Amino acid sequence: MEKKEQASIPVGKVQRAAKFIKTGAKVGGNYVKHYARKFKDPEHSRDQLDNDNATDIYGSLSELKGSALKVAQMMSMDKNLLPRAYQEQFAMAQYSAPPLSYPLVVKTFQKYFAKGPEAIFETFTRSAVNAASIGQVHQATLEGKKLAVKIQYPGVASSVSSDLKLVRPFALRLLNISEKELSHYMAEVEERLLEETDYKLEVKRSKEISAECSHIPHLAFPTYYEALSCERVITMDWLEGKHIKEWLQTGPSQEARNRIGQALWDFYHHQVHELKQVHADPHPGNFIMMKKGDLGIIDFGCVKVIPEDFYLGYFSLIKKELVANKEELDKIFYDLEFISDRDTAEERIFFKSVFKEMISLIGRPFHQEWFDFADDTYFDQIFALSDRVSNDKMFKKSRQARGSKHGLYVNRTYFGLYSLLNQLQAKVKTTKPDWLK
Repeated sequence: MEKKEQASIPVGKVQRAAKFIKTGAKVGGNYVKHYARKFKDPEHSRDQLDNDNATDIYGSLSELKGSALKVAQMMSMDKNLLPRAYQEQFAMAQYSAPPLSYPLVVKTFQKYFAKGPEAIFETFTRSAVNAASIGQVHQATLEGKKLAVKIQYPGVASSVSSDLKLVRPFALRLLNISEKELSHYMAEVEERLLEETDYKLEVKRSKEISAECSHIPHLAFPTYYEALSCERVITMDWLEGKHIKEWLQTGPSQEARNRIGQALWDFYHHQVHELKQVHADPHPGNFIMMKKGDLGIIDFGCVKVIPEDFYLGYFSLIKKELVANKEELDKIFYDLEFISDRDTAEERIFFKSVFKEMISLIGRPFHQEWFDFADDTYFDQIFALSDRVSNDKMFKKSRQARGSKHGLYVNRTYFGLYSLLNQLQAKVKTTKPDWLK
């Protein structure tokens, strides 16, 4: 089904704030309806409320595009953060937001190239072939090459900070976290989102990481064309193939699933441990399964540079013997801001025990030569632990954020990778760097 195109996008702070206020009013109305239904029928569940709210919030965010929609997409990747209705709606931001109409695309080209796309390319699709949170993709041809042309939505870059302020009340309610905890991470989110709107930086990083990872078997990277790219437009080779979800519906063999799973693992291992910078947006929309059986990597917008001191502390945690070494473990817990001097003795005991349990569970794939990510019981254990902790009174009344801000995107990368490997039902050789062996 073809998505209805948007002829305009709210760009100014006032226009965008008005859209949020209108959405907030709708959500308030949904709560009134919910309590009215609950009054008539005490057994009435929250499902209808969640569905109504998710639809209204996603509808508004997808019209606004940009940072707000990106935050929704990020939240949908963590299956434990949101009720199912929100997960399903927000996951649409990964590759199916409503596209902008052609006149707005032409306007962007006129601004940066002083001519429309049809004067630059031999052919250029008037409709977007893919629309996500920050930009949309059109297909073009030039000198016999099929190209993907990514165009950023107008106003996205200039509205990152104001959008994140507007999205705070929704995030606080949906994530059930404190204002202090949210502030701790919002600066990191803002920094990554501002980088993600800088298409010149994206082309530079795409070329660097592609070159550094070109030796990894079964991976494919597009060529980037700097002369046809600028602050708000990226032109690269078109990679032919299917998104992972579509590919899985064709019933690939276990051998093919394992091959792609291994390529993904090796790709992330090399970036994290050799490059100390990582493609930190591992959602399915950023990968293409190509006809020859290789995995195409098509988006380097979100890259996290990993500071050396954080890297050493974070990955030391997966050393098996470390859990038994109380002094060393305590030091790392302090350095990574899991515990602090402001904690009571009771809080220290609680959070140390929680993080030990978490580390041992999340580090499990590293402690085996091969790990089968098809094991749903492993993921059930992760979700059960996360549920138990987030509902614990001690956790809820904690007065501070837990964990270094650098952990936000590194954790997200690993949860995203584990989730992709689980979708692939892949068994992979789980390598680790020599210093951790």
